[in-house]
Amino acid sequence: MCAASCRRAEHIRWAEERRSGRNGGQICSVRTEHSTEVLQNGPWLRTAQKHDPSRSPRSLPRFQELDLSKEAFFFNDTPKEEEWFKAVSEGLHPGAKYAKIKLIRLVGIMLLLYVKKDLARHVSEVEAETVGTGIMGRMGNKGGVAIRFRFHNTHICVVNSHLAAHVDEYERRNQDFRDICSRMQFPQVDPTLSPLTIHKHDVVLWLGDLNYRLKDIDMERAKKLIECKDYKELYMFDQLKQQMDEKTVFDGFTEGEIQFHPTYKYDTGSDEWDTSEKCRAPAWCDRILWKGKHVTQLDYQSVMSLKTSDHKPVNSVFKIGIKVVKEDLYRKAFEEIVRSLDKMENDCIPSATLSLLPFLGSEAQIELELFVNNQTAARLNRGEEHLEDILILHLDRGKDFFLSVSGDYLRSCYGSSIQMLCYMREPIRDMSPDTIRELAHMPLQMKDDFVGAVKPLDVPKELWMMVDHLHRNASLQEDLFQQPGLRSEFEAIRDCLDTGFPESIPGSNHSVVEALLLFLEGLPEPVICSSYYNWCLECAADYSSSKEIISMLPLHHRNVFKCLISFLRELLNNSLQNHLDVNILASIFGSLLLRPLPDQSAPSNLDKTKCQDFIQPFLSAAEYP
Repeated sequence: MCAASCRRAEHIRWAEERRSGRNGGQICSVRTEHSTEVLQNGPWLRTAQKHDPSRSPRSLPRFQELDLSKEAFFFNDTPKEEEWFKAVSEGLHPGAKYAKIKLIRLVGIMLLLYVKKDLARHVSEVEAETVGTGIMGRMGNKGGVAIRFRFHNTHICVVNSHLAAHVDEYERRNQDFRDICSRMQFPQVDPTLSPLTIHKHDVVLWLGDLNYRLKDIDMERAKKLIECKDYKELYMFDQLKQQMDEKTVFDGFTEGEIQFHPTYKYDTGSDEWDTSEKCRAPAWCDRILWKGKHVTQLDYQSVMSLKTSDHKPVNSVFKIGIKVVKEDLYRKAFEEIVRSLDKMENDCIPSATLSLLPFLGSEAQIELELFVNNQTAARLNRGEEHLEDILILHLDRGKDFFLSVSGDYLRSCYGSSIQMLCYMREPIRDMSPDTIRELAHMPLQMKDDFVGAVKPLDVPKELWMMVDHLHRNASLQEDLFQQPGLRSEFEAIRDCLDTGFPESIPGSNHSVVEALLLFLEGLPEPVICSSYYNWCLECAADYSSSKEIISMLPLHHRNVFKCLISFLRELLNNSLQNHLDVNILASIFGSLLLRPLPDQSAPSNLDKTKCQDFIQPFLSAAEYP
């Protein structure tokens, strides 16, 4: 039914419950699953152990690593979406009739919303969004998907996320969480209203492979505590608990008491801890948290009997109070409010008296945040645009004040052209605005033997610093070009390149990789000039013609292309250690080195494939001149 890469699934189920003194309630069953075979047998969809799933008005199956193929990773396109949708639909409890309300997927992270047909009329305002937090803040191998909806009069948001991996990367996981929270926005019914964020809901359920590990405990002691079922002591070393205690992530969320074995990492097909060469330590990677009032957790456990993955699923049952509007009471309250407003209006017919009071001055600090995209950065670097605007200060029932606001843009190598940077032997912050403006207007296609007042560099020094750093420090690094860096480290790298201090590039290898990719993405003219874009697509299957196009590039663009290809080929020579794949690199760099003209439409998936096909022979050919 499904390929072996479909490793993770999760399932939420809610059953409505009517109780005296309450408007309504819900039971929610959440499962995290890591197998392709379980759906075929369906026990996790059809049984809820102590709780009858046939009473569940809503069902939310969710998946991680549903498809890790290259097509899904780069183009978000996979036939497995339909396969899993069909399998889930057939696996729902036969005693209840469900209607599919929503499906949302980001690469291998998928979430479906089913509702009992007789309750579907109470569901409204359904929206779904995705946020990729992979490299460059967009790739969907990591990130989250969410569905928000209104049930009766309660607004609910369910988030399924897959955060950054590895023991020491808890700060990256924290950053992933913050990025999902800040970038996940749902449009409202009224388009004039601001979008809803995750936290602007009555109830938020958040689960998935959060990837937090155990910290500051050796493996033998951890296994001994697990054997003794001393989960309380072991939990003290849990990264997620530590980060929540410090209020760096999931502030305001709650997690139930953990009374089950860590869910990761097992030898597939067994209950044995990882015996591979890496020998990963146990950890509670798979978690379920919630936020909101009138939420009671009834159960929280793992399912050790499933052995088709290196993770174990977790299961939780919730009761959630639901706000239901009683129409008769609503009409009565509405009429009373209207009468009260009429009375207030009559009582508040204005009368005025004049008195002199001393004016007490006050002040308020206003912070303005500007977003500078690639196109704007290039124009700001060239001095063609300036940071200035007019801020309107509106006094309630008073007049408007117009305040001029301006700022000085710190010029950066990000958004600067290859040719301009090659003629800068000093950091860009040390260059005068007039010199930068003059260099920015140099013709792109110059004779190869042209030498101005200053002999240019072969490639931009900023590019060479990043490539050289990675060549010396990251040739054997795993997950290169797939694991995102830290935003704070990127800012330090950018400042280092722009100012020349410190002399060596700071930050992790992953942050330097992301800085390199963002540098290439921000070039006003891509490495392979946009005027050659359509020709490159036509020649994608002809390596000889492709090499001819490269030979026609401007000198410094040609040098940069050769520098990058040589670097990537060197990385592929160490693929046994770094596990890099030529297809992954060709996909990433195909879209960065090849870009259409600004007035052309965005590349289609077919165009992206052709870009990959154009770059791939340069990486895999026996010899590249």
